[in-house]
Amino acid sequence: METAEIRRRWLAFFESRGHTVVPSAPLLYDDPNLLFVNAGMVPFKPYFLGQETAPYKRATSVQKCVRTGDIEEVGKTTRHGTFFQMNGNFSFGDYFKKKAIKYAWEFVTGRQEDGFLGFDPDKVWVTVLGPGFHPDYPEGDKEAYDHWISVGVPAERIQGRSLKDNYWHMGVEGPGGPCSEIYIDRGPEFGADGGPEADEDRFLEIWNLVFQTEEITDVKAKDDFRVVGPLPAKNIDTGMGLERVAFLLQGVDNLYEIDEVYPVIERAEAISGRTYGADAGDDVRFRVVADHVRSSLMLIGDGVTPGNEGRGYVLRRLLRRAVRSMRLLGVTTPALPELLPVSMEQMSKSYPELKRDFSRISQIAYAEEEAFRRTLTSGTTILDSAVSQAKSSGARVLGGDKAFQLHDTYGFPIDLTLEMAAEQGLSVDEEGFRRLMGEQRARAKADAKAKKQGHGDAHAYREVADSIGHAVEFTGYDEVRSEARVSGLIIDGEVAPAAAAGQDVELVLDRTPFYAEGGGQLADGGRIELDNGAVIEVRDVQSPIRGLIVHKATVVSGEVAPGLAAHALVDLQRRRAISRAHTATHMVHKAIREALGDTATQAGSENAPGRFRFDFNATSAVPVSVLGEVESKVNTMLLEDLEVRADVMTQEEAVASGAMALFGEKYGNEVRVISVGEWARELCGGTHAQRSGQLGVVKLLGEASIGSGVRRVEALVGSDAYDFLAREAAIVGQLTGDLKVRSEELPERVSSILGKLKDAEREIQQLRQQQALAKAGQLASQAKDVYGVSFIGHHADGLGADDLRALVLDLRGRLGADRPGVVAAATEAKGRPVVIVATNERAREWGIKAGDLVRVAAQTLGGGGGGKDDLAQGGGQDAGKIDEALTQVEWTVGARATQR
Repeated sequence: METAEIRRRWLAFFESRGHTVVPSAPLLYDDPNLLFVNAGMVPFKPYFLGQETAPYKRATSVQKCVRTGDIEEVGKTTRHGTFFQMNGNFSFGDYFKKKAIKYAWEFVTGRQEDGFLGFDPDKVWVTVLGPGFHPDYPEGDKEAYDHWISVGVPAERIQGRSLKDNYWHMGVEGPGGPCSEIYIDRGPEFGADGGPEADEDRFLEIWNLVFQTEEITDVKAKDDFRVVGPLPAKNIDTGMGLERVAFLLQGVDNLYEIDEVYPVIERAEAISGRTYGADAGDDVRFRVVADHVRSSLMLIGDGVTPGNEGRGYVLRRLLRRAVRSMRLLGVTTPALPELLPVSMEQMSKSYPELKRDFSRISQIAYAEEEAFRRTLTSGTTILDSAVSQAKSSGARVLGGDKAFQLHDTYGFPIDLTLEMAAEQGLSVDEEGFRRLMGEQRARAKADAKAKKQGHGDAHAYREVADSIGHAVEFTGYDEVRSEARVSGLIIDGEVAPAAAAGQDVELVLDRTPFYAEGGGQLADGGRIELDNGAVIEVRDVQSPIRGLIVHKATVVSGEVAPGLAAHALVDLQRRRAISRAHTATHMVHKAIREALGDTATQAGSENAPGRFRFDFNATSAVPVSVLGEVESKVNTMLLEDLEVRADVMTQEEAVASGAMALFGEKYGNEVRVISVGEWARELCGGTHAQRSGQLGVVKLLGEASIGSGVRRVEALVGSDAYDFLAREAAIVGQLTGDLKVRSEELPERVSSILGKLKDAEREIQQLRQQQALAKAGQLASQAKDVYGVSFIGHHADGLGADDLRALVLDLRGRLGADRPGVVAAATEAKGRPVVIVATNERAREWGIKAGDLVRVAAQTLGGGGGGKDDLAQGGGQDAGKIDEALTQVEWTVGARATQR
């Protein structure tokens, strides 16, 4: 049974039993504690945490997930994969254990010809929370045990296990409860008999049914927490691993061999000439390739781009591990163009958007592979140098710090370091490398732990939200002044009964016209006036939890308390300026896609008063001419004075209308679509101008790279753009007056002047060099004899570094080769001292090396330097010590000569 068919059957089964089918959330789901969605229940967390009321009593989904905590184990076991799909069915205060167990048993053991999975009931084992592990369950989860008995599972195939195995919570305060897991017996060839307690390779878990019963806090470990009390409603949260079920039903040994993954291995076999199953080491590499290519495909599809931190770093690591594994399989040509299309063809059966968006996805992936291939080239050079240094010192082991530097700074994989060092007869201090890696991971875990406390910080917001009992109504689409009532106050993270003049507060109204920062749009500002005469100045607006809008403000006068009537007034000038910028962003996005193609999708934005920045996916710089075309197109559409319209519709209707959705944004079942005429159309929750003509003018200031595959345009809108253009015009006017040319002749005249200036500088440089070289004969004749070494130390005035180098080399040649010779010369270039030292072959035979001497001089100058034994250069900070530095070089030459 194909994986896509298992997915289809799951959704159809639960939809027929009254569950709302919820599409998978993007992997970039907006959760402060997660890089990616890592479990099927993540999109439903606000409902389980009580932050929001679920819009349905029952739901089902097949959620895309990524976990990278065990990335090093991928390919080594049958259990570890970075991307996976979690089938889930959820109940929010509706059915509980009895129906959840009934549904699970029916779907797992029902006949395939009737639309179920068709597992042999005699091979199904289940686990429940056992007796004695939880004070609230002295007999264990007997209720779940009895329900399993009632559907037909014999008692001998139901095992009671500890809190570590059969109690679920999120690792932070929130909902928790016992869980029940379903296992399939794969047969004696996979391990010992005795159920999951005996062997979890033979008895493979496919489904976990979580019975959310209570609220917990003080969470220290899986089995160390404190129960606060019962939840207001009991919930069901279940998850069935789609890939695990697929490999069981497809009769293969692991998730790497299912229909959605194995074709990549087959293609890797074809281009590498190696066979999967022939060598254990190669098998791990094949599996890494198959897993990481699929994960990268899904991550890029959901809007992740390679980078040096966060989500981008994870993607970069996955892509580079895949490329590296192909290299270790003997493939040195680009591999992703061979592998990524294969993965796309398989995954698009369930996610057709991958095929539609493959041009963008592949462009990003292939550019990252090319960048990594360049890294491998430069890393190889650095590794060769490190190996050479180790050999020259007589070492047979490359230091762990060198291996770690190659890995951490240059992205050079450790296994390539091991392989290439071994080729040159060196081993690597793996223990030292692993220790440094462990220290880095410990720092990362500490950062993650610190981030994980976000739920605890939200308690005051949840308390206020609970007291309101409904989501705060945002009225700002239709008005900038609203009558409202104070619903809550928060001071220093705690709910407060009142606030006085001078205090900073977080104030919540039951309804508000103030836009909370989001979707790239900055927050509104303004003031709130209360019936009792108090005035509050609003400086920022945020939505810390869904459904709550919080005004960060200062009480200017009077006293504030919940229950008081309020008059909310948005700063109209700021709102209009931000709205114009937001509309301009949509228009620039559309124009850029028209100019560069559909792969140039938005990767971020910020809409501020009168200005905006817009990030988009592109693998190379945008030519100035193309940027000019984009600006021209946008301003042409402004002259059309198009209506800017907001329509509310379903997601399906929005996509059918041609509206763009942004990666990582959270959208409900109903979405808001902003249309600029019939030209630009996007899903957007922000505020906008009413007509394109209200923008006045849009001026693009330029574009630049902000990371691998991401470019940024910065621009001005409205009066800010006009002011900028006016200043530019004034500058042009001044230049045309000074140069006595018309404005259209200005570029040619400036170019001519610059050309003449460069010619003059070149002539001056040649004259200086000639003058310096003219002195060379005199300087050579004045060479000192320093204990048998001919030495020239010269403080040159007015020479650049290149001229100084030419002089030093000329002087070394004039000293001859019959006796040791050293030349040290220094100058001040661009305000900093520069020193260059050269030695002839006889001097080097005496152990006098230019690199050593230049370091002596540079130390005196307050800097550093280095180079080869025959020629070296250094510099520093203190040009006043040039003569002292040359004297130090002379003394050092004498010391070395007398030691010979």
